[in-house]
Amino acid sequence: MFEFDWTRSRGDADLSQPVPGNLQVPGQPGAVPAPNILTPQPAEEPGEPDTLPEQTPAAEPQRVKRTKQGINKKGDLNSIKELGQLSIPQTKTNIHCLPIVGQIEGHIVLPPQNKTTKYEHLIPQLVALEENPEIEGVLIVLNTIGGDVEAGLAIAEMVTGMSKPTVSLILGGGHSIGVPVAVAADYSFIAETASMTIHPIRLTGLVIGVPQTYEYLDKMQDRVVNFITRHSKVTEEKLRELMFRTGELARDIGTVLIGKDAVECGLINEVGGISAAVRKLNQLIGERKELQGGFIQ
Repeated sequence: MFEFDWTRSRGDADLSQPVPGNLQVPGQPGAVPAPNILTPQPAEEPGEPDTLPEQTPAAEPQRVKRTKQGINKKGDLNSIKELGQLSIPQTKTNIHCLPIVGQIEGHIVLPPQNKTTKYEHLIPQLVALEENPEIEGVLIVLNTIGGDVEAGLAIAEMVTGMSKPTVSLILGGGHSIGVPVAVAADYSFIAETASMTIHPIRLTGLVIGVPQTYEYLDKMQDRVVNFITRHSKVTEEKLRELMFRTGELARDIGTVLIGKDAVECGLINEVGGISAAVRKLNQLIGERKELQGGFIQ
């Protein structure tokens, strides 16, 4: 049952004491502000704190933004996994590093345990580098055992057809079809301990049974020889002599050139490391700018 306060209803209540919610004239003793009847106030639940605790980083979406101090970890890890490239450090540069490592993969997909460089990844990158106005030079770093002949020649032709300066640097090894890629750059370097294997084209595990197969391989061999001799100082006679030399490679014919040997035969321009390669590339970039400035004037 509800009880009604007859005293308050008759106006006999002591108005000298403030009554919550009682509308009184402002300025009078015991006056309290009138409640805001237009804006409903949400009722506080018992035990609920006034302020919510700060959310922990675990409650936020798993997004990593690129900042001056940090990197986009997800994007960089994908770049390493898919393309073998890393976009750090975050300094702005006009030189792009293009690594060619492992085995150059061509028309046949190699087993997953093989370290490969896919030519369908490199060709779009070279096109983008040619079109990017912020990139003024390309540094090609090689540590490859060779691979698909046509894929290697396709990469080499793309490199030599670029209008921007290019410099190649062989670290570890630049064997087989990696040789045309190395000499395709405007200037080539080889580390003192790096090696290059010069050998003729061969079909592993297959026996040449018809004259047409031999003629095809001979034409393929001529394509490689002509490309190397056009883009280096080695003569065709010297290159073929290195290819068909016997007694140096076990169970095979060819020659292994180490460091300065590749320079002395005219295959590579200079023995040097990363600092020499970058310095030479900056020099070529400066010469290109001067040439373009002369044409503009």
